[in-house]
Amino acid sequence: MTLQTALVLDELVKDPAEARYGLDLMHAVGLKSGTVYQILARLEGAGWLTSEWEDPAVHESEGRPRRRLYRLTADGVSAARRVLSQAAYRRQSGRARRLLTEGGF
Repeated sequence: MTLQTALVLDELVKDPAEARYGLDLMHAVGLKSGTVYQILARLEGAGWLTSEWEDPAVHESEGRPRRRLYRLTADGVSAARRVLSQAAYRRQSGRARRLLTEGGF
């Protein structure tokens, strides 16, 4: 898993029931649109996300383009939590190894 994918998953898993749109995620994680939308497409293809167009009445009343909304599936929530936990463990293990090999302890 790439760091960029981890950033998007971490943002989505904060509130799995909340539907998020691409621009919102781009601002939250600091990635460009091409990166975010590729990640969203991959996650949706893997069954971790569902997507749907927002209600037309919402965007019409707000005078803006219609948004595609993304939400983690139940399997996606479990998988995201698992891979994020594994990634955090690997980071901590790497730090501990560096401390030991550099004579920190």
